[in-house]
Order: sequence, then structure tokens, then C-alpha cells
Amino acid sequence: MYFNITTDKIKDIKADLELIIVADKNMEHDFVADAKLLGKAGFKGGQDELCFLVEKDRLYVGADSLASESIRPAVATALRSLIGNKSYKSLKVATYLDDASTASLEAMVEGIVLGGYTFNRYKSDKQKSAIKNIEISLESYNAYQLDAESAIKAVHQAEILANATNFTRDIVNTTPDDCYPAVMADIAIALSKDNEMDLTILKSKEMRKEKMETLLAVARASRHRPRVIHLSHKPKNPKAVITLVGKGLTYDSGGLSLKPADYMVTMKSDKSGGSAVLGIMKAVSELNLDVEVHGFVGAVENMIGGDAYKPDDVLTAKNGKTIEVRNTDAEGRLVLADTLCYAQQEVKADYIFDFATLTGACVVGVGHYTSGVMGNTNQPKEMVVEAAQNAGELATKLDFNRYLKKTLKSDIADLCNISNTRYGGAITAGQFLSEFIDENHKEKWAHIDIAGPAFVEHVWGENPHGASGAGVRMMVKLLEKLAKA
Repeated sequence: MYFNITTDKIKDIKADLELIIVADKNMEHDFVADAKLLGKAGFKGGQDELCFLVEKDRLYVGADSLASESIRPAVATALRSLIGNKSYKSLKVATYLDDASTASLEAMVEGIVLGGYTFNRYKSDKQKSAIKNIEISLESYNAYQLDAESAIKAVHQAEILANATNFTRDIVNTTPDDCYPAVMADIAIALSKDNEMDLTILKSKEMRKEKMETLLAVARASRHRPRVIHLSHKPKNPKAVITLVGKGLTYDSGGLSLKPADYMVTMKSDKSGGSAVLGIMKAVSELNLDVEVHGFVGAVENMIGGDAYKPDDVLTAKNGKTIEVRNTDAEGRLVLADTLCYAQQEVKADYIFDFATLTGACVVGVGHYTSGVMGNTNQPKEMVVEAAQNAGELATKLDFNRYLKKTLKSDIADLCNISNTRYGGAITAGQFLSEFIDENHKEKWAHIDIAGPAFVEHVWGENPHGASGAGVRMMVKLLEKLAKA
């Protein structure tokens, strides 16, 4: 898509289609040129409600308010409705501002890019959006006005962020036969070349030297060898140093603790955390944020076979802690344990954040659409929740407690890879990970369980069926704030 900012009035701009947002059901606004026709069509202007007046070449969509969280999904819904329609190649839209900031404009642009997303790699009929040119008029819905320079910068930033989200969606949606650890490494290689980032990739031999035995145990029954990816964005005078760690399970069968057949469907999504880290690194480098950011991905496939690791095994993590395996389907935490240790060895960070589709328990606890945020201290957790709110993602804190931590006790090793209770599984998984955070980072770490929002099999808000790119927008917002500090 190509975006153009213009000071021309919306009525003077030539385009195939006009998009009109009806905010707060206000049918009397000057931009609403077809109130009678809309009334006859039964259009009331509710959130994400559409009315396409083909004879007028106007597409109306309702938004509860001009706030970003209303504008973004409304515009995405409108663009999604045009997928497969080849009649319209250009679109014009006015500026809708909630206040004097660019937030609503950025949300509108994100909605356009995110709503026009399709994943049709495996389709014979590859339907996609025909919209190529977007004309944005600085004529505003209300008294707030933006100058052209501010608007151009906001649109550019929003486009980068939305494209990085779609980049992440593509990786997650790709099937396990086409996206395995070596492929994720290839994606990182291309990203490092295109965006001028430093890159280190560990293969099995290097991992053995690093004593990453828990990660290697999960990987050893797969024909696809694991990779640990380390991408670095290093500006000259960074305001902060941040480490990101992602769970990159390119497929998770459950191992010998085999998942039921219907639970294996969608397990291509178990690489969502690692994919999010790649997407974040893409956005950070393209925005050239004044923050040093290191992205680590533990890319592994968890399969069955004669060499599979087993319940009853005791594994030794990179930091020397021993782990009794009681369920091989609790593998993500084993991969993250070693990857977190390696990341902390390589980088002394101001903050460390990990992303993982770690537990079904998090989905049970907070639903499909919300990420669970955990950690030893409040500050990093609150940073994530605030950033999620600013980005239009949903996140909530899940607090640790000493009683649940006791459920990870093992009689034969330092700890067990699952708790001895079925309750509080998201929190106990987070507390397991806390055992692999060193003293230097203990109060600087947050774990983000994106199991709910990362992959949902229906459309919701600005997100399509399948991968959402959860975590990308929220973390970039957090990094942007640090860059401005």
C-alpha cells in the first residue's frame, strides 16, 4: 500500500472509494453525506458495523468513539470487507482525531494495513485486497488539526509497525513442513541483511558447548535440528539495553506425552513468541529506535521417536539447575530456560522480556484475547500492561505467590517441569522460568504468555482468522517510550 498525505479537502480528492467513519453514531456530521440512505439500510453506526453504498462509492463504518481502540478495529473491518473486490484500487479518507496527538491517525493507518492482511500461500484462489493507494486528507472530523510533517511521520511509523505485525503473522501461519528451525534462522538471516542488524546463530554443536541440554533434549527426536537465533540492533548512543526472548516451537506434538489429535491442530502457532521477536526486531531496526535491542529465539521442533526425551528424565539446564521431566508437553519452558540463560550470559540488559505461547491455562484464566504478564516485581509488568493499552492489545498481570511456587518441588531434582496441581498453571509456568533469571536481572524481567491472543480461529477486532502478531505492537510501543526517555 502507498499512503499519501494531502491538505486537499476530502471532496476534492479523486479516488475509487471513500471511507467514512461514523463516530459515536453521529449521523449529522458533514462527512456523512448519505444519512437517508443509511437509515433506509438500517445502518446505526455501531462499532464495526458496515454499510457499503456501491452506487455512491462510499463505505461507512461505525466506531464507538474516536479513540484508537475504536478506530483501529473499525477501519480494519472496513478494509477486510474489500478483500477479493477488484473494483477499487484507491481509497480516500479524512483525518479522525481524538485529541491533539497523532494516536488516532496512527490507529487508522494500522487498521488499514492490518485489515487488508491475507494469508493465501496455500490457496488456489489467492484473494487479496486490490487497494494500493490511500489518500489521507488532513481535513479533520473535528477541531483538532495536524500539520503535514507530524502526519507524515505518524503514518510512516504506523505503517512500519503494522507491516511488522503482518510479517509476524506470515511466519506463524506458515505450516510446520515449510517453517522449521532452519527456516526461522533463514528468515533471521534475511532480516539481518535487509535491516543491517548483527546476527549470531547457534547450531547443535555450539549449543552443546554452551551446555544447553534442556533445549537439546526437546529437539532431539526431530529430524529438524534446533537453532538459537540472536539478532541485535545497536544504535550509537542507546537510551537503554533491552533483551527479548521468544519461544520458537515450530511444531509441538507434545512429545511422548502426546497431545490428543484435535489439540495438535494449530500447533504451528507454538512459534508465535519467537516470531513476535523477529517482528519486533524488524520494526525496531526500521524505526531506528535509540534503544539497543537484542532478540533471542529458541527454535525447536518437539516430536516423538526412539530418541525422544521422556517423562522421568532429569535434565540439567545451562545454569546448572536440574529438572525432573514429568510431562514432555511442558517443553516450551525447557527451551526458554536455556535460551534465557544464554541471553543473560551474552547481554547485561536493563530489562528482559520473554514471549511465549506457554500455557493453555493462561487462555482458561484470561480468555483468547488477553496476554498474561508475570514477573518478580511490578515495574516491568506494569510497563508491559501500559504499552499493551497504548498499542491496542490486551494484557493483564498475573501475580506470583509463594504457595504456588511450592508446587514445582521435585523429590529427585531441583525442580519439576510441571506443578503438582492442575490449578494456576500459567503462574506456575512463569515461576518455573523465574528459576532461570539471574540475580542481575531478577527485578528487570517480565514473562508474557501470549497463548490466548497469538492464534485464534476466528476474526476479532483488527485481527484475522489465525495468527494475530500478538506482542509486536505492545513491545514496540514500550521501546519507543524508552527511546524518548
